[in-house]
Amino acid sequence: MPMKPPTANIDETRVHVSRPKKVAVGVPAVLHALQIANEQMGLKRSAETLLRVNQKDGFDCPGCAWPEEDKRHVAEFCENGAKAVAEEATVRRVGPEFFAAHSIEDLREGDDWWLGQQGRLTHPMVLDEGATRYRPISWDAALEMIADELRSLSHPDEAVFYTSGRTSNEAAFLYQLLVRGLGTNNLPDCSNMCHESSGSALTETIGIGKGTVSIEDVHEADLLIVAGQNPGTNHPRMLSALEKAKQRGARIIAVNPLPEAGLMRFENPQTPRGVAFGGTKLADRFVQIRSGGDQALFHAIGKHLLEAQDRDGDVLDTAFISAHTSGFESYRRQMADAGWAQLEEATGLSEHELRAIGDEVRASKATIVCWAMGLTQHKHSVPTLRDVVNVLLLQGNIGRPGAGVCPVRGHSNVQGDRTVGIYEKPADAFLDALDREFSFAAPRAHGFDTVAAIRAMRDDKVRFFMGMGGNFVSATPDTAVVEAGMARVGLTVHVSTKLNRSHVVTGRRALILPTLGRTDRDRRGGREQRVTVEDSMGAVHASRGRLAPPSDDMLSEVAIIARLCALVFAGGSSPQDAPAVHDGDHERTLPEHGTVEPEGLDTAGLHDPANVPQADWAALEADYALIRSHIERVIPGFEDFESRIQKGRTFFLPNGPRDERRFATIDGKARFTVNPLEYPHIPAGRLLLQTLRSHDQYNTTVYGKDDRYRGIHGGRRVVLVNAEDIRELGFVDGEIVDLVSEWTDADGQVEERRAESFRIVSYDTPRQNAAAYYPETNVLVPLESVADVSGTPTSKAVIVRLEHR
Repeated sequence: MPMKPPTANIDETRVHVSRPKKVAVGVPAVLHALQIANEQMGLKRSAETLLRVNQKDGFDCPGCAWPEEDKRHVAEFCENGAKAVAEEATVRRVGPEFFAAHSIEDLREGDDWWLGQQGRLTHPMVLDEGATRYRPISWDAALEMIADELRSLSHPDEAVFYTSGRTSNEAAFLYQLLVRGLGTNNLPDCSNMCHESSGSALTETIGIGKGTVSIEDVHEADLLIVAGQNPGTNHPRMLSALEKAKQRGARIIAVNPLPEAGLMRFENPQTPRGVAFGGTKLADRFVQIRSGGDQALFHAIGKHLLEAQDRDGDVLDTAFISAHTSGFESYRRQMADAGWAQLEEATGLSEHELRAIGDEVRASKATIVCWAMGLTQHKHSVPTLRDVVNVLLLQGNIGRPGAGVCPVRGHSNVQGDRTVGIYEKPADAFLDALDREFSFAAPRAHGFDTVAAIRAMRDDKVRFFMGMGGNFVSATPDTAVVEAGMARVGLTVHVSTKLNRSHVVTGRRALILPTLGRTDRDRRGGREQRVTVEDSMGAVHASRGRLAPPSDDMLSEVAIIARLCALVFAGGSSPQDAPAVHDGDHERTLPEHGTVEPEGLDTAGLHDPANVPQADWAALEADYALIRSHIERVIPGFEDFESRIQKGRTFFLPNGPRDERRFATIDGKARFTVNPLEYPHIPAGRLLLQTLRSHDQYNTTVYGKDDRYRGIHGGRRVVLVNAEDIRELGFVDGEIVDLVSEWTDADGQVEERRAESFRIVSYDTPRQNAAAYYPETNVLVPLESVADVSGTPTSKAVIVRLEHR
């Protein structure tokens, strides 16, 4: 039988530390995954559910976005995928009786682990203004409350609509249509906090904000550079692809401040070699770089390749450079002027080590660079990624087999959500197509990204917040600012499967709308529906859950949005004939918006009640294929959408650089760029902190108390620090300290933020670098500290000092 949910938070006094692991997965991973699954689901339900994960007739894993091969294993999931499925398919329930037993103050005392472990939400709940507890509310009343709040706004930009990467293509497409029909582009999403830097750099340099490789390319690569990424924890199925590449002769370079078990040795539990013969060594070279020194590393590689070309010739792909790129000469001159001493200082590596890496790149016939948050969450992340592209362009490693850029996305449909319109800065071509399809005029003014939305909440410019999945309060930076800003919002709405911090740090009124998950059967219009997702490599496929929903009247995300669209957009054809909305007992009129202009807002985006999308919302709720037909007509690449996902088939969306070396940049060519070298300068007595996940965690969802690969057991409030730094700073291993971040604002004033009671753990990190888990350390990340161009919070570059308690 499944275990009952915990009754207390993690006891941080019980944390203990062992030696970090040097091998990932293996039999221990299988046993741990099965233990978690049994605790949440029970034995029979675990077997029925896990055998459908990532199968062609099953459901897409709600975890990471790593793609599947066409031929599937019987067990097509990893340890952390099994945990993600178990969390969603749990038999634990959080219904009205739970909220009756727990006041909002009680719930605020729960940590992220305790909240998530309580189970699946089953009933819409409302927290009235001034109330001490949530109470049940009907679906009709809840949706009417949202519609009323939207009608009352003085300006559509007073509303913010957040999206997590779990949302399906169908739900995301309807969601962005709702938002643009209201007259705003305030569509922040989780991409703003993770791979926005990737999209910014890649769009500018190669004309598409996505990677250019397929899973087959990974298998065929000659050299894989895995930088700022920990696949053993964050994307474990990637290890199988790396293993296959190794078996075909590839070399792997791991670039990271921390040595990670998943890039050392992989024991594949689905092969005899992995179970009985020690597995496969993955990284041929571990490059222990200083945090934030990656741009300097790619400067060094580029400089080395250019010098080798001048000396020996036949190093660069000169034909590719001539035919398909621009800006080469300017880049060449910059690299000629780069000094090795500065590159050594930035990376913490010697010139000899840097040149050795350059030699490996030189020898490669096909190179892929993979990266994740370690490269995207710095002030200079976009220049860093431009320089990644520069190095690949030198040898023509874009648009040929086994080569290219590979930003490894996190949540399982975060890339698909962006493809179908979840973006605060939409392209005109997309909006033009949307207008034609739905006979309205979508707003053109750019909306709030995540950081801008938080600033607007802080400044009392947001009256309504809706989160489609996710855990906004715990996922975002500068926790105290976020919580204070959220409290100023009139109504906060969260569409969720499970309880999280965002449900207990709310606006003056709050709604929780429970929804179906990936594992749940979605029966609408008299038949079972399926949804689609896009993986990290641009492949689209269907997903269909089979479990009975947690409650009989549970709605899908699609149904929730479609019903809200019907309420908000129902009837009416002109401002003089405002649409009437019926709730069965009375009729209300949707007033014209824009009669009061909030300070600082652009009146061009004011909502005209006659200017709303035209669609049969009830039909879209009853048949998701109709939504896909709209997507097909609006977004290039989705032609014959329905037929292409039949029988479990997967299709690739167009990718100009990959498919035909076509680059949709300002000059139609792949662009070499000149990026002045940047890297962190850490004051004496201070550390540069990076926030990261434990192994028992996915994004803000905490599965358990351990991080066994790093040797942390029973707790999460730890800070990993170099042993010499511990001694020099006057501390001892195991001491409990406060972490205090220091940020100099635009006026030159130093701001401090504090995270209390962290245990120092002596760890193999570069000098003056440290690491600790989020969301506990998000409080230390200043809201104003963001990446240039992309606006991504700099969660891998927080200046901190340690204080004795």
